[in-house]
Amino acid sequence: MYLYLNRSKGFESVPKALLESFGEPQLVTTLVLTASKKLARADIEKVLSDLDGQGFYLQMPPSEFSKASDSQ
Repeated sequence: MYLYLNRSKGFESVPKALLESFGEPQLVTTLVLTASKKLARADIEKVLSDLDGQGFYLQMPPSEFSKASDSQ
């Protein structure tokens, strides 16, 4: 799973329970997100909205059902 953070807010907006269940976070990449940017498995408008509104966006891995239907 991926946790997108608003750089200026860092982890302060992420609920404690989520951080505890998430495990040790590891920086994967730093992105400059804009409405014209494409993301492979997330809606950029939803990501930007959540970053602006709550300071983070949690991207869960695709379900097994989604993987099976993508290959057909």
